[in-house]
Amino acid sequence: QVQLQESGPGLVKPSQTLSVTCTVSGDPIITNSYGWSWIRQPPGKGLEWMVIIDYESRIYYSPSLKSRTSISRDTSKNQFSLQLSSVTPEDTAVYYCAAGRGWGSIPQSSDFGSWGQGTQVTVSS
Repeated sequence: QVQLQESGPGLVKPSQTLSVTCTVSGDPIITNSYGWSWIRQPPGKGLEWMVIIDYESRIYYSPSLKSRTSISRDTSKNQFSLQLSSVTPEDTAVYYCAAGRGWGSIPQSSDFGSWGQGTQVTVSS
């Protein structure tokens, strides 16, 4: 079982780029069949899947966020990171990283069995 820990800035100004990082322990992120994902939960709303990068570095985006989202990984640090550009207050949320070993064409939060504790990111001037 992998363990995941998010780290992020806490507060981001509107129009800037939000960056959060997930540090993984327990298994290398290149382990066969793993997918590494970002999922967020705005206040009072449900979970929203954003993006996934798999063990072979293939990337799949939520269509609604694709134009503003990027994901990268650092295998030397066993980390993967999310960047969300041109943020607005509607991007305020708890951002979770999660890991799973199987998912559909549009991943669901239930596809991921391992989660970090989440990091609150607030977009405000």
